[in-house]
Amino acid sequence: MEEKRYPPPPPSAFIIQNDFMNGKIDLDATVKLLEKMHVPFDPAHVKHVFKKTVDKQKIATINMEDFRAIYRAIVHRTEFHEIFCAYSQNRKDLADTELIEFLKKEQFITEGTATTALEVILKYEPIDEVRNRRQLSFEGFIRYLSSEDCTIFRKEHRTVYQDMNHPLCDYFISSSHNTYLVSDQLIGPSDLNGYISALLKGCRCLEIDCWDGSNNDPVVYHGHTLTSKLTFSSVIHAVDKYAFVASDYPVVLSLENHCSPKQQERMAEYLLSILGDKLLTSTISKTAITQLPSPEELKFKILIKNKKSGTIEETMLRKGEDTHGQTGEVSDEEITSSDDEVDEESPLRPKRGSSKRKSEGRSTPPPRKKAKAKKVKIAMELSDLVIYTKSEKFVSFEHSMANQKCYENNSIGEAKAHKFVKHEANQFVSHTSRFLTRIYPKGTRADSSNYNPQEFWNVGCQMVALNFQTPGIPMELQNGKFLDNGGCGYVLKPEFLRNQKSTFNPHNVGRYSKPVSLSIRLISGHQLPPSNLSKSNKADPLVQIEIYGVPEDQAKRKSSVIKSNGEHQDCNYFCLELIFQYRISSRSLNCYCTVPLFSKCGGKLEPASLFVYVWYY
Repeated sequence: MEEKRYPPPPPSAFIIQNDFMNGKIDLDATVKLLEKMHVPFDPAHVKHVFKKTVDKQKIATINMEDFRAIYRAIVHRTEFHEIFCAYSQNRKDLADTELIEFLKKEQFITEGTATTALEVILKYEPIDEVRNRRQLSFEGFIRYLSSEDCTIFRKEHRTVYQDMNHPLCDYFISSSHNTYLVSDQLIGPSDLNGYISALLKGCRCLEIDCWDGSNNDPVVYHGHTLTSKLTFSSVIHAVDKYAFVASDYPVVLSLENHCSPKQQERMAEYLLSILGDKLLTSTISKTAITQLPSPEELKFKILIKNKKSGTIEETMLRKGEDTHGQTGEVSDEEITSSDDEVDEESPLRPKRGSSKRKSEGRSTPPPRKKAKAKKVKIAMELSDLVIYTKSEKFVSFEHSMANQKCYENNSIGEAKAHKFVKHEANQFVSHTSRFLTRIYPKGTRADSSNYNPQEFWNVGCQMVALNFQTPGIPMELQNGKFLDNGGCGYVLKPEFLRNQKSTFNPHNVGRYSKPVSLSIRLISGHQLPPSNLSKSNKADPLVQIEIYGVPEDQAKRKSSVIKSNGEHQDCNYFCLELIFQYRISSRSLNCYCTVPLFSKCGGKLEPASLFVYVWYY
C-alpha cells in the first residue's frame, strides 16, 4: 500500500515555509524547526534519521519534502495507524461517530462520549478544514494518543477526587524520614533543600531532629554523628514558604526533640512567630474530641507532632494563662519527643549497656535490672502547641486499645513493625484504623537506604517514613502511590483498612478477596535511550512489570528481549492474574495509553515511552 502523506498542522506549515525560503536546511536548523513545532524528540534519534536521509543524497542539507519525511519518521507510528484504520472507514479521517465508537470500545468511556469526542477534535485536530467538519485526521489522532489525556495515569486522578472529610487516620500520608539530610546519615550535609524538595513532592509529614545549639538557638542535625547543622529557625522559615505550594492539605512537623526546656521555649517562639496563622494552636471544635479532624478541616494548617504534658482538654482549659517558664513531665526512656526511636541507635553512638567487659569475651553477662523510666521535661509553651498529634510511646496493641486517645499516635521502628506485620497483622490493622501510626527506618541504615513500604501500607500504617533522598524501588513505590489523588499527599485508605471492626489480614485476604484479571499488552517502545551495556550502544529493550500489594498479589513478568531496537519496538502481550487488587486501581489506569519512562534516579527520560493497552476483567 502506498504510504499516505499527511500535512503538518497549519502553524507549523507557516514555520516550515519561512525556514525553507533558501531552499534547504542543515541538521541544526532541522532540530530548531522541530523545537518550534513543539515536537518531542530525542536529538540522537533525529541525528540518526537525518544522517540516513543525507547519506542517500550525498549532501549535508535537506529540502522541505525531506523534512516532512523526517517528521513522519519521528511522529507517525505504525501501531497508531493500524488502530486509526480499524475505525476510519475511509482510512483518512475519523468521523465523530467513528471516534465515539473508538472511545467506547477501546478507552471504555461510557458517559458523555459524544461530548468527549468533540473535545478531543477541538483540542487535538490541527487542520482547520478537518476540525470544522467535526472530524479527526490521523495527525490529530497521533496528537491525542501522545497527549497527557492518554498517559497511563488517568487525567481525572491528577486532581483531588477522593472524599477528604474522613478523620486523618483514614488516609495514607506521604511521610519523610530525616528530612534534613540529602545523603548519608554519618557525615553528609544537612540541607534546607531536603525540606523544600520533600514539600514540593507533596510530602505532608516532615521530620525535624532538634538539639540544643549555642546561644540558646536550637539546631537540626542527625545527633551523635558528623552531619552538619541547620538552625531550627531556618528550617521553620523554609516550611513556612513551601508548605502549601504542592498541596493545600495539612503538614505535620514530627519533632524528634532532644532539647532542654529552655531551648524548647525558643522552638515554640519560632513556631509561633514564623508560621503565624498557619500553625494550629487550638482545636477546631469546642466539643469533646471523639475522632481526629479531616484533611479538609485542617487545610492550610501545620500541626506539631511531639510529646505533650497532659491532655488536649487540659491545654484548652489552660489557654490564656501565663505558662512562661513552666514545664510538664512525661515518662519515657529518653528524650525522643516524636519517634520513640530508642531502638534506632546512631551508628556513631555508644550502645547502651556496652562496657569493657563485653569486649573481653564475657559470654554470660549478669541479668540487668529493668531500667526506670526517665522523667522528661517538656516546656509548656511547646507542649501547648501539640493538638491532634500527640506522640505516645507504643507499648502493645492491647494497651493502646484500652488506654490510647484518638489524638495520640505512635512511632514504631521498621524491625519491630515487621514482626507485628508477620505475627499480629489483624491487631495491627485494628490499631491503624483508630490511631495514626508512623514507621521509621532502623538506625543501621547509615547509607540512608529504605525498606519496602508496601508491607506497612498493607496493614494501614498512615505515615510510612522514607529517606526521600535515596532513589530505588521503595521511593518509586512512594512516588507511584502518592501520584494518586492529585499528588496532595493524602490517599484515602480502602474501607477494610478504615473499618474499626475489620478482620482483614494481608496474609489471608479471605472474604475481602475480589479476583480480578489484569492484562497488559505491550505494543511498542518509542525513542528508547541507548544502552551502555549493549555492544552497539543501542537499546536491547525488555519490559519488566511488577505488582506490589498483599503477598497473594505479588507478581513479576518480563517481555522478550529485542536486540538493538531502541528507536521503535513491537512487543508481545501477557496476562497477570490478581487474587486481590490492592494498590493498583482500575480507576487510575487508561486503556490505550503511553507510559513515560524515568531513570533510576527519578529523572524523566523524555521523549522515551512505551505504548500499551491495559484492561481488567
